[in-house]
Amino acid sequence: MKMLYDSDSFVVVHMLPDADMSDSKEKPALPPQLMRHGFEIVDKRSGKEVYLDGSWAELFQQQILAWQRDTPTQEEVEDTLDSYIGLAQNPVVVH
Repeated sequence: MKMLYDSDSFVVVHMLPDADMSDSKEKPALPPQLMRHGFEIVDKRSGKEVYLDGSWAELFQQQILAWQRDTPTQEEVEDTLDSYIGLAQNPVVVH
C-alpha cells in the first residue's frame, strides 16, 4: 500500500499486489489476498470511498502518469478525483 495523495478533501492510496508472504523455506507461502493493483479514493467530505481495479485502475494509472508529466494544480487534481467519487457507494468504516 502506498499513499499517493492526501489533502483536506481526498486521500488516494495505491494498493499493490501481495508479494510472497512466506518467512522461511519451511513454511509455504500464504495465498495472495490481492492479486492485482488498484486505487482507493476516499472522499473525506462525504465519508465515502471507491476502489478502482481492472480497467478503471488502468485508466486512473494513465491519469497519474499525465499528472507526473504536466504537474497540475491542486484544484485540477481534486476536480478529477471528485469525478470518481460519483462511483463511491461504500462508507468509510476504518481508515
